[in-house]
Amino acid sequence: MIQKTHSRSQRLHRLLYWFTTASFLVPIVFLTLRLFGLGAPDISDQAYHSDADYALMLVECLLGLLVINLPTILARRLRFEVPTVLSVLYLIFLYCAIFLGEVRSFYYTIPHWDTWLHAFSSMMTGFFGVMVVGILNRDEHVSLRLSPFFVVLFAFAFSVMIGTIWEIYEFSLDGLLGFNMQKYAAQDGTVLLGHDALTDTMKDLMMDAVGALIAAVIGMFALRHEKTWFVPVLTEKAACDE
Repeated sequence: MIQKTHSRSQRLHRLLYWFTTASFLVPIVFLTLRLFGLGAPDISDQAYHSDADYALMLVECLLGLLVINLPTILARRLRFEVPTVLSVLYLIFLYCAIFLGEVRSFYYTIPHWDTWLHAFSSMMTGFFGVMVVGILNRDEHVSLRLSPFFVVLFAFAFSVMIGTIWEIYEFSLDGLLGFNMQKYAAQDGTVLLGHDALTDTMKDLMMDAVGALIAAVIGMFALRHEKTWFVPVLTEKAACDE
């Protein structure tokens, strides 16, 4: 029964992987044609006012093709399989953030879309932090064993750190390439001033903290009750080494 459930989960993961990959590949073709002035039709319902908007979508789709394979890269290098629940959540996040958010302009058309995605992403990185420390706690070569409280404390801090680094990344690209990732300008191009210009960034950071806190609470429950939600599956080579 457990094997059948695992098999269904793997099929679902593969289906989501290829669906999400296709959602990045197709826009790349249209966006490349559009940026080179070859008359490709708009792939978004929104009216954009500069090529920078299309360039941002192209960069995000290319980045998506790269980061979608991070779980596989980690599995090969560290010799374990990321839990299916984390992999599925990761794919759903990438689809919602890049294809729906950037390509389909949900960041502009759906209220608080960016806000909820920040909370969702910080939950995922928090769960990942719990998984990483769990691996170290079970490693015979590591003498220090962290209590559940310090495991989730690390996961919380790790998640908030990742959210902060992301804001630095957005700020850097906005300055270097003229993007509007931090939403310092309205959709019509009006540049916001003062407190309004900081609202999006600070809201994102606060939602990162909220998502990390939720992940910490769930992680504490999982550790206290010995749940296997965030326990990675060792590959055959890693199992032999043990």
